[in-house]
Amino acid sequence: MKATIERATLLKGLSHVQSVVERRNTIPILSNVLLDAQAGGTLRLMATDLDLQIDETIAAAVDQPGATTVSAHTLFDIARKLPEGSQVEVTAAEGRMTIVAGRARFTLATLPRDDFPVIAEGELPTVFELPANTLKAIIDKTRFAISTEETRYYLNGIFLHVADEGGPGGAQPVLKAAATDGHRLARVTVPRPDGAEAMPDVIVPRKCVAELRKLLDEVDGSVGVSLSPSKIRFDLGQAILTSKLIDGTFPDYSRVIPVANDKLLKLDPRSFMQGVDRVSTIATEKTRAVKMAVDRDKITLSVTSPENGTAAEEVPGDYASMPFEIGFNSRYLMDILNQIEGDMVEVHLADAAAPTLIRENDQSQALYVLMPMRV
Repeated sequence: MKATIERATLLKGLSHVQSVVERRNTIPILSNVLLDAQAGGTLRLMATDLDLQIDETIAAAVDQPGATTVSAHTLFDIARKLPEGSQVEVTAAEGRMTIVAGRARFTLATLPRDDFPVIAEGELPTVFELPANTLKAIIDKTRFAISTEETRYYLNGIFLHVADEGGPGGAQPVLKAAATDGHRLARVTVPRPDGAEAMPDVIVPRKCVAELRKLLDEVDGSVGVSLSPSKIRFDLGQAILTSKLIDGTFPDYSRVIPVANDKLLKLDPRSFMQGVDRVSTIATEKTRAVKMAVDRDKITLSVTSPENGTAAEEVPGDYASMPFEIGFNSRYLMDILNQIEGDMVEVHLADAAAPTLIRENDQSQALYVLMPMRV
């Protein structure tokens, strides 16, 4: 194969695909990126870790079609260090790849393309489109609550499912995304896209979510989504991301969403978050506990640390129920407040031991549940 690519184009494409490749691999071919120069004037880049595959097509001047595989991280590092604006000539033959740009010349070992595993061939039964901005919002408002505990592998992703939600105008078909680590829950509800009616319930793995979010920054229009019970594919125009789904059952999270929390506290999320951040400066790494004493129209935030001392701050709020105290993990609380875009947040409380519901208002797409801590 022989092709010439502009350095910026090559670098951008490689930056997307190389992040899928694990740094340590027992199977050498999985450290490589597949380069497939096609007669139509495109270069296809592909990388996989056997669970996730990314396939990106970039423009190139192809003199000789052909395909090979080469170390993804090495090629990316070379492209990064080549002079800006340079034209990169890539030639591969007989187990070697030569890269020439300006006065720089590199020769790398290659592995045959036939050894490269492809996890993602064929059509998937459920197909629909989602605006890129909607997909971004779904990810941003839920991914912080994804569990990182490998033992509860079925919580290591975002759960997507369709439902009919009762509303003022009768049942509305919706698509829901949820993530939880057992301490907090984040759920986003959006209108169900056409084509998603018979979609199976799926859990999209954490690594796929992270790679997809990076790619979405460069997409303006809609993203094509196709899925089966075991795989999901995102068509982002130049790039196609395919992932295996988590083979497990997501718990029935609707049972932990409180419906009878009758104490309503309304706050400015920014000043509340800054207050939590300030007092938690002295909280120990292990507990991160912050106590909230809720009284009529004021909240006193406090932290007591045996090693560091005490901290307290009063935050204004709108509250008319009985005074009481409740404790939260400060980091979890700030993660949720960080997602609130408006200038008002509703905190629905019951008692010091019951889950707390947090949302902007009853119309907002996102809803959060936080388990309290003993303080």
